[in-house]
Amino acid sequence: MKFSKIALAAVAALGLGTSVQAANWLALQGTEPDNAAERAKLWGFIQPEYQVTDDTPIQAGPWAGQRALFNQQRPDLRSTGGFNILRARFGVRGQGFPLDSGVNYFLLVETGNNGITRGGGGNLKVTDASLTLNYIPGARIRVGQFKYPGAEEGLQAIHVFDYINFTTVTNQMLLERFFDGDGSDPQNPNRPNGPVGAFRDIGVQVFDIFKRGDWEHSYAFMVGNGNGITRGDNDDNKDFYAYWSSERIYAGKGARRQELKLFAWLQSGKRTLTAAGAGEYDRDRWGLGATYRKGKWRGAFEYMAGDGMIFAGSDGAAVPGSLNNAGTAVASFNMLPTAKADGWYAHVGYMATKKLELDARYDTYNRATNIAAAERKFDTFTLGAQYFFNKKARFLLNYEFRDAEAPNAPATAGPNKILGGMDDRLSAQFLIIF
Repeated sequence: MKFSKIALAAVAALGLGTSVQAANWLALQGTEPDNAAERAKLWGFIQPEYQVTDDTPIQAGPWAGQRALFNQQRPDLRSTGGFNILRARFGVRGQGFPLDSGVNYFLLVETGNNGITRGGGGNLKVTDASLTLNYIPGARIRVGQFKYPGAEEGLQAIHVFDYINFTTVTNQMLLERFFDGDGSDPQNPNRPNGPVGAFRDIGVQVFDIFKRGDWEHSYAFMVGNGNGITRGDNDDNKDFYAYWSSERIYAGKGARRQELKLFAWLQSGKRTLTAAGAGEYDRDRWGLGATYRKGKWRGAFEYMAGDGMIFAGSDGAAVPGSLNNAGTAVASFNMLPTAKADGWYAHVGYMATKKLELDARYDTYNRATNIAAAERKFDTFTLGAQYFFNKKARFLLNYEFRDAEAPNAPATAGPNKILGGMDDRLSAQFLIIF
């Protein structure tokens, strides 16, 4: 009830203005253009890629000499480099209701090789399936499974993402993995119990977009299961989401229009573990940031923080399922149910020619900041280039300079020796939209 009162207050403050369809992720993913929507528009994209590291082995600890988790290729973690069809998504969207233009729908399925399809239950997953009801002025209602309102890297359409890999803070703190336990039982290794959350939830969202001169303002409030995609609630708890953005529009339209965007978001919920570390734990995330696109320049900055249910890699940086050198324990994925974390990233891009964009991004992530022995710090500097063959096809090339440390341990301690083996990563990808 609290969230509904806040939503009504936000609408009242803005007035019931005319909503628009432009470079706004809430609008682009949840609505159709007024008086121009097709009954059924087929669309999709594919992302073949190649990634490689030097495959430096684990430098210390019980799994010394074995392959390091952070140097393996996603999602199978069996090779240091190779080719992969990361994403292959196909969908249909539109109004679909010729006698009622107040309802639109969005359906998308994933067939690529990634954390969604490798999470059990078959290699075909529905990522989005939603209806939007456009009857209440200032309060559209979207129901089903879709991206929750949140951080820019998660909410934005992935096929216009300027890099191949997410920042570390987004990958570790926001891209949720679901486990039965915290990984503390050495005889029962922790494995994901389903697909990654993919920045999505199943629930109901109230949102809308308002135009005020050169500015566009958006809000969203959502209640969801907090249990990811393709499955129902597992503990009767619900996640709550809130989002706000204000955009100064300079020119253009669509996903790459020119604008300055300011935004803030939060999500709050609980997670239940039933194996090692069994119990109910808070999981809260929040952030704020800005994006900029005008002329030849692009830029972005976002700060994010998290409290509870922090993903903590694997035992000794080993590939989960690996037996240690003494034969006494099996490597497991780990969670820190009561830890805190935060991080940020900054990005700048420049269109050197009409077809070539040069990009640079720095991101930092501080994990388990309230647990001295478990605290880890990750820093990544990415250089990138995008070559646009046309509006529907481009080639991306990234080189990531990666560094990590245990800040509260001596440089010669085991954790720092292990983290010192984290390799840089080279990635190349084609992206084709149809």
